[in-house]
Amino acid sequence: MKTTLGRVRRADQDYRLIDPGDRVAVGVSGGKDSLLLLYALSLHRRVRQDFSLQAVMLTAGPTAPDTSAIEAFARELDVPLTVRYTDLYQILFELRSDRSPCPLCAKMRRAMLCDMTKALGCNKLALGHHREDALETFLMSLIYEGRIHTFHPKTYMSRTGVTVIRPMIYLPEKDVVHMQRKLNLPVLHNPCPANGHTKRQEMKELLAELARRYPHLQETMLSALKNDAQYSLWEKEPRAAAARAIPEEEEE
Repeated sequence: MKTTLGRVRRADQDYRLIDPGDRVAVGVSGGKDSLLLLYALSLHRRVRQDFSLQAVMLTAGPTAPDTSAIEAFARELDVPLTVRYTDLYQILFELRSDRSPCPLCAKMRRAMLCDMTKALGCNKLALGHHREDALETFLMSLIYEGRIHTFHPKTYMSRTGVTVIRPMIYLPEKDVVHMQRKLNLPVLHNPCPANGHTKRQEMKELLAELARRYPHLQETMLSALKNDAQYSLWEKEPRAAAARAIPEEEEE
């Protein structure tokens, strides 16, 4: 856990993710990434003691899942958990039946989470994206959209006034998997029919293949994203508020 916390603290310091007095909502999907983020931020809070935590969860399956284990986990961490039952599955897979539902699903989930965050009086929403998520998004943007883009560790969402932060952005996915097993995190089964059959899965496999050829590829790609000496997708110095305030639909 020391390595995980160290990377979370470095991301926090590099991008000023959490300021004193912040009320941070942690988006919990039930997957390993978001549960580890919740655990890591609960420990980070013990050290800093100058911000508060709230967990928010959306359901997205055909039926309501059993969230009792996650609720118990949040209680152990002394973090309040709010669960919102949604009809995302019905909208995406029964009403629309899109061949590629992921982009719309991501936008709808993020909008709902931001609305929950604001309704609970929180000003920041923490998401559990790790290093490979950022690199896969970069590859998808390059290959499918013809642009150089990935999500930022810290983004102000103009419609809701909520700032989205990604404290695990420096953490390799293999570390997440290791901590999931070590902590025995109460991971929920992913009910999405598209799970494992998406463009992101293709990028995950491509990145893994490239990493087998070039063992340090993920670290060098991560360095390229935040290299201040050249064009950088991840600026450490915040720009003007107007430049950082972007519509939700532009944030991946």
